[in-house]
Amino acid sequence: MKIMVTGADGFIGSHLVEELVKKGYQVKAFVYYNSFNTWGWLDTVSEEIMENVEIFQGDIRDPHGVEAALRGTEAVFHLAALIAIPFSYHSPDAYVDTNIKGTLNVLQASRKLEIERVLITSTSEVYGTAQYVPIDEKHPFQGQSPYSATKIGADRLAESFYRSFQLPVTIVRPFNTYGPRQSARAVIPTIITQLLAGSMKIKLGALTPTRDFNYVKDTVHGFISIYESDQAIGEEINIATQTETSIGQIAEELIRQIQPNARIVCDEERFRPKESEVNRLLGCNEKILRLTDWRPQYSLEEGLQNTIAFLRENLGKYKTDIYNM
Repeated sequence: MKIMVTGADGFIGSHLVEELVKKGYQVKAFVYYNSFNTWGWLDTVSEEIMENVEIFQGDIRDPHGVEAALRGTEAVFHLAALIAIPFSYHSPDAYVDTNIKGTLNVLQASRKLEIERVLITSTSEVYGTAQYVPIDEKHPFQGQSPYSATKIGADRLAESFYRSFQLPVTIVRPFNTYGPRQSARAVIPTIITQLLAGSMKIKLGALTPTRDFNYVKDTVHGFISIYESDQAIGEEINIATQTETSIGQIAEELIRQIQPNARIVCDEERFRPKESEVNRLLGCNEKILRLTDWRPQYSLEEGLQNTIAFLRENLGKYKTDIYNM
């Protein structure tokens, strides 16, 4: 089958394109149009993989371009989104246009073209701070940032297209993904790049929040396993390790591995507003284990080692002396 991946130029999307090609799927990669003709992280993917990828340059906010891109495909993995939480505080309109309207464009075009499978990417941020753990798919939603609010809106639109029009939608909800190619707006590459650049004072925000960290290859395998399970149609499914780690614990482990003499410094600029901070995320993975053959393959220690190795080789691509919003 030919599968379109939106957001294919990004962190998770580029890894997903690679893995789909390796599994023998035909892939059309929807990348964000720009005048430099760059394809994001796909520019770093091997020629052997890219020879099997069709590139479509467009804008997820453009319904006509989205429909044109989807023609000739049988399935879509929709990953394109604005994801940085701090940026959503002062540019919420952009998040509505990209995350809600962009998802609507994918749903409308998929319905019109009778696409056979539609995977919509959610986020664990839609749950807000855990009201109980582990967080299963029945947990209440709470928009604690404009970003998470737009993802809740996109998810509910996707649900409505399944219930109203029988569009074969699945909402895929990864918990915190990390690994090679992630931007420095995320906490793990922020810590690693500061350490690799030689800083002895590692600037961070809140240290007590906990997260359920997925290595990117496990997240990608989760997407594909969900796609390959007919039982997943009409469902929303967590991708989670069901293991909880605090930001402070992650920082101390990375300091131990890279520069034991470094210390953590709390930077006020990096704190979320009090009521916006999600203090605890620990996902339940019962549903994905039951409906698919997915199992996490990477330990946190192994995933961090792989991420450090990648960032060490690509440190020049990161601006380590500024706060990446």
